[in-house]
Amino acid sequence: MIWKPEYQNVFTQTQVQGAPEWGVNDNGRMMEERGGKPFFSPLVGWLGNAQIGPIYLGWTGLVSAATFLIALFIVGFNMLAQVNWSIPEFIRQGFWLALEPPSPEYGLTIPPLYDGGWYIIASFFLLISVMTWWARSWLLAAEHKMGKHVFWAFGSAIWLFLVLGLFRPILMGSWSEAVPYGIFPHLDWTTAFSIRYGNLYYNPFHCLSIVFLYGSVLLFAMHGATILAVTRYGGDRELEQIVDRGTASERAALFWRWTMGFNATMEGIHRWAWWFAVLTPITGGIGILLTGTVVDNWFVWAQEHHFAPAYDGSYGYEAFGTTYQEFIGQGVAAEGGN
Repeated sequence: MIWKPEYQNVFTQTQVQGAPEWGVNDNGRMMEERGGKPFFSPLVGWLGNAQIGPIYLGWTGLVSAATFLIALFIVGFNMLAQVNWSIPEFIRQGFWLALEPPSPEYGLTIPPLYDGGWYIIASFFLLISVMTWWARSWLLAAEHKMGKHVFWAFGSAIWLFLVLGLFRPILMGSWSEAVPYGIFPHLDWTTAFSIRYGNLYYNPFHCLSIVFLYGSVLLFAMHGATILAVTRYGGDRELEQIVDRGTASERAALFWRWTMGFNATMEGIHRWAWWFAVLTPITGGIGILLTGTVVDNWFVWAQEHHFAPAYDGSYGYEAFGTTYQEFIGQGVAAEGGN
C-alpha cells in the first residue's frame, strides 16, 4: 500500500460530481414541493457533499423561517437603536449589545415596549420558529420513513431552551429571570446566575451535564478518528461496509478491543453518542429548573448532603499562627493604618 499524505487532510480531497441527486419520491408528490435548481460548489465539497439544493421547506419551514427573521430583526433593530442607529458602532460594540428581559417589577405581565416589551415579542416569535422547525423534523422523518431520532435529539435542546426562557421564569414569577439576547450579556448572565445561587458547579445535574458533554466530545473524537484512520480501506463507504465489510471495520474493532478490552459496534457507537449528546441538555435543564425554585444555594445544599466540604471559618488560618477572626482583624487594622 502506497502512503498518500495528500489524503490526510481535514478537507475532502477528492470530489466526484455527476447528475444532481433529487432524492426519493415515495408518495409521488414530494418533487413538487422541492425548490431551487441543484448545483455544485467545490468549496462546500471540501466540508461535505458538494451538491447544493434542492431544498424542501413546507408550511412548517416557511413559518419557522419567517418567525425567526421577525425575531432576529426585533433583536437587531433594538441593538441598533442602542448605538443611535450607527452601523460602525453597531459593528464595534456588537458583542456587548443586548436585548434585555423586562424588569422584575413587571412580574409575568406584559411590560412596555421600552422596558422589556420588545423582548417578550421577540421571544414569542422565536418560540414559534423553534417549535415549527421541531415539527418539521418529525414530518420530514415520517416522509422518508425514518426513525425519529433527530426529532428527539432536537427536542432535548429545546427542553433547555424552554427551561431558560419559559418554564423557569414562570415558576419564579417574573420574566426578568430569562436570559438576555446578546453574546457577552448572556455570558454575564450565566456567571451572575452561578454566583447568585451559590456556585452552579455544586449542582449535581450540572455535574451530570458536564459529564455527558465531555463524554460526547470523547465519543465523537474517538469515532471520527477511527473512521478517518480506516478510510484508506474504505471505512467511510457506508454501503460497502454493510454489504461487504472488507477490512476497515474489522481493523477498527480490533484496535479498540486491543486498546481497552472491548469495542463498540458500527451501530452501537452512534447509539452511545446519541444518548450522551441528548442527556447533556436534559440534565442541564433539570439543574437550571431546580435553581431558585427548589434550591437557593447549591454550595450550602452540597455541604448539607456531604457533597462539598464544610468549612468552620478558621480553616487553613492556623498556618498563619492566627484565627480567621484575628486574620480579618489584622486586615482591617492594616487598612486603617493606611
